[in-house]
Amino acid sequence: QVQVVESGGGSVQAGGSLNISCVASGFDFSTACMAWFRQDSGKEREGVAIINAPGGSRYADSVKGRFTISRDNAKNTLYLQMDSLEPEDTAMYYCAAHTRPRYCRDDYWRTVSRYDYWGQGTQVTVSS
Repeated sequence: QVQVVESGGGSVQAGGSLNISCVASGFDFSTACMAWFRQDSGKEREGVAIINAPGGSRYADSVKGRFTISRDNAKNTLYLQMDSLEPEDTAMYYCAAHTRPRYCRDDYWRTVSRYDYWGQGTQVTVSS
């Protein structure tokens, strides 16, 4: 049974930092393509960052230089370090995974339908 559980969200003032994490089980985490998405009320779900098994990553333009994605394969855990947070970063943040490494960091990595496994999300709220 696949389980994907996010944690670490919360409320922070603009300019602050948060580190959210995701623990996954029920599939081979060490070879999976892992990503963070976010969705704010009334908006589409958007890809934030992705990381492949060896640790290569890509980011949405809106978070480059501020967010860092990482993974610990020994702990089946995915992380997202978020610095210099802005009110526009307010959203529910979701951990997502698929097990097709060939298509991990191509130009379609932000396609929601590509991902097989999703968590329930963790809320991040940034106040001005």
